[in-house]
Order: sequence, then structure tokens, then C-alpha cells
Amino acid sequence: MRALLDTNILIHREASRVVNEEIGTLFNWLDKLHYEKCIHPLSLDEIKKHQDASVVKTIHTKLKNYNTLKTEAPEDAEIAAIRKKYDSNENDSIDTSLLKELFAKRVDCLITEDRKIHIKAADLCISDRVFTIDDFLEKITAEHPSLSEYKVLSVKKDYFGNISINDPFFDSFKADYDGFEEWFNKKADEVAYICQSENKTLLAFLYIKIENADENYSDIAPVLAPKKRLKIGTFKVISNGYKLGERFLKIVFDNALRNNVDEIYVTIFHTREEHIRLIGLIEDWGFRYHGIKHSPSGDEKVFTKDFRPPPESENPKKTYPFISRTRRYFIVPIYPAYHTELLPDSILNNESPSNYIESEPHRNAIQKVYVSRSIFRDLVPGDIILFYRTGGYYEGVVTTIGVVDSVVTDIKNEDDFIRLCRKRSVFSDTELRRHWNYSSNRPFIVNFLYLYSLPKRPNLKTLIEKGIIRDVESAPRGFEQLSASKFNEILRISETNESFIIN
Repeated sequence: MRALLDTNILIHREASRVVNEEIGTLFNWLDKLHYEKCIHPLSLDEIKKHQDASVVKTIHTKLKNYNTLKTEAPEDAEIAAIRKKYDSNENDSIDTSLLKELFAKRVDCLITEDRKIHIKAADLCISDRVFTIDDFLEKITAEHPSLSEYKVLSVKKDYFGNISINDPFFDSFKADYDGFEEWFNKKADEVAYICQSENKTLLAFLYIKIENADENYSDIAPVLAPKKRLKIGTFKVISNGYKLGERFLKIVFDNALRNNVDEIYVTIFHTREEHIRLIGLIEDWGFRYHGIKHSPSGDEKVFTKDFRPPPESENPKKTYPFISRTRRYFIVPIYPAYHTELLPDSILNNESPSNYIESEPHRNAIQKVYVSRSIFRDLVPGDIILFYRTGGYYEGVVTTIGVVDSVVTDIKNEDDFIRLCRKRSVFSDTELRRHWNYSSNRPFIVNFLYLYSLPKRPNLKTLIEKGIIRDVESAPRGFEQLSASKFNEILRISETNESFIIN
């Protein structure tokens, strides 16, 4: 397999002064699986123009570790159209030239953090072969679980004072923020969310605080209007294929709901690849650029997310975690063997949390995949799903609320089905093949966003007694629509906090 590496991946790998854990993990996997690491000649030209002479020298001495492409793929009509539509400068043109090699199938994949390249790839219908670092690591860990070097432990709260400031994880913060160590030590008795690997390596860190309407925002331009806000104070996730970014954003949104805030905001430097990657992540989930925060360490970009938005049915991620009460409601079964694997926050009292540590990407992800053979397939983005864990009269229970993000019914073949499911499904490739070939009624894919775990889980007995389901034989077997009154009754008997449901 030949992997073409974008210029910034090379610079990050060979010349970053701060240890970059994601790049190290990426290259370890490339070596372990014997990928040929390719670079484009135009990337070398780009590197020669780098402002830091030491970067140029370092990469030049290490070129033997890479295969520089000897020829360039021919220009065709599709690539010319991409250039005309998107390219406005030399960097854009180089990016398209990298995509040209992939489009011509001279390389097997392209690894890049450049979001514009991903947009171009979608136009060329080659998105499945263009990866961010995290996407590539997710693909590799899913395909080669036996080669994974560590498991990811569950997210936990801990005091700053119990977390070592000397962990290399914090090196980038020390480099970016003057006085970071002093600030960190003063927070000794405050709480942060952390995630570690099995060997106690720190993989993610999140510190949040609630700010009231009288907070001083004079260092932000334009000044933020008075509101109750949740501030993401310190947030870093190492890309390792385990979707920790989504897991920690879910914690942010849960805290924002719990504290009934009007807005969430974060300030981010935009000089490092990890900053750019974080900006991309939060923009996907509805954050928008607001302005600039001025500080002694330098200017930071400010991003805000309105936490009183109208639900957006076309793109539920933008207004996540809110849903509209005016949408359609469906109940759908999920077998016990897959329930907690896919929905770990909905774990039952008789299940052991130790069996569901975050060692699989689908457990952490907010975006998940549900494979179905339901006769009804006409779901649309914004439809609300209630998941019913099967088990019979007493043990069958409604546990979870989700919202449809997209539906894929036009699946070309078995390999296409596996490709579409692999990242976020509970099933292995072998299980997916079995699902595809089980009968002539081919499965389809529902991409959904996990929203909420019901505090009390009404069982089938209760659902029948309340008139939500007619009898045992009528327990859900596919996507079955519920009336608004039945949906509201489930919310009532489950004692759901309805703050995420907008009338």
C-alpha cells in the first residue's frame, strides 16, 4: 500500500520542536503495516520555501525515509474542473496535484489535515481514500485490533493536583502559554476530565468553567454580549483512532445542558496542526468564528456555539444536542449483544463497566452506525429514534434517544457496505459480511447521533400497560413509528430531562 503524505504531515513529523504524539502514532502504524510513505515533488518545493531553515535542512537529510514520486499523473477533465472551482493560489494548486495522484490510483490513500482537500475529494468521489490522521488511525485500529498497543481507559474526573504537569502531553501548552505551569498549579483543587491509556499515558484533557452574565470580556473583540456561558478552558485530545474528541465534546454539551447555559465558547491559537484540527472538529459541531482574544501569549481565535438554537433537520450536528418535538418518532430494536457495545452510556445495572472501556472507536463516537433490514426505510435527517434493547416481557427496555444524521440505502456491493460501516459500527468485517449475505433483503445503514440515555428504562411490560405497545408479539422488529403522545409518555415515565427537546 502506498500512502501519499501532505506537506504539513512531513513538516510535523521531521521538524516539530514539540513532541507530537499523533504523528508518532501515525508513522508507527505506517511502518508496522509496511506502507510505502510517498511524497509529491511539489511538496518538496513547498518545503524549500519554509521560513525556518532548520526545517528545510532536517527534512532534506531524511528524504531517504520517503519515496518521492518520479512522475506526475496526467491532467484530466475532472481535475481541471476542481482547479477551476477551488484553486486561487499556488498552495491550492499543489493540493489538487496531490489529489490528482490519488484520483489516478497511483497511490492508495492521501493523509492530510487540510479540510479544503477533503472538500475537493468529496467532489471527486474519492473521500473514502482521503484521511485525517485520526480517521486513518481509526481505520487501522478497526482493521487490525490485535495489533493495537494499548486500550483506552474510561474518561474520569480528577483534581489538577493529581495530574503531572511534567507529562509530555502538556509540552505544547507550555510552549503556547506564558505562565501555564503557574496557572496549572493554582488549579490544584479544581477538577478536570482526563483519559489515559492502559500504561497511564495521558491522551485527553478537558477543563471547563461556568461564567455568568457579569463576566468581563474586554480582551475579546468584538466583546461578547452578557450571557451565561460555558467556557472550554483547556482542551486537548491526541488523535489515536479512538474518537476521543467526540467523547469529550459530549461531556462539554452534557455540562452545558446541566448548567442551562446560553452559549459555549473556546479560544484557540491557530499556529499548530493540533489547533487547526481542533478548530475543524468544533466547527463540525456548530461552533462559529466570533473574533479575537488578545493576550500576552498572542492572539487567539474565539469560537462560539449558540446553546439556544432552533434544531436543524438537514444537519443535526450543527445544533446538537437539541432536537425538535415536531419531528417524527421511531422505536427500533437492538440486541443485547450489541446494545452496550454501541451505546456504552446506556449500560444496564447488571452489566460491568470494565467490559466496555473505550477500546473501540464506535464506543466514544457521538456519530454511530445502525445496520437494519427494516421494511420501513424512509428515514430522513432529524427523525428521532428510541432504541429498545430486546429481552422479552421484563428485560426488554427502552434505553436511549438518538437522532438520524443520514441514511444510506443505495449500497453498491458487499465491500462498499463494509467500507461504509467499518468506522462506527459494532460489527467486525466478518460479521458485516454475514449481515450482507444473510438474505436477499440487503441491509441498509442509518447514521445517527447518540443523544441521551433514559434515567429510568421502561420495560416491555410497562410499555404494554401504558398502551405504547399493543402486546408481546408487537414488540418492535424494525423502525416503527410512534405517535407524539406515545413518545411523550415514554419521556414522562422515564423521567427524562427534556431540556434538549425544543418545542
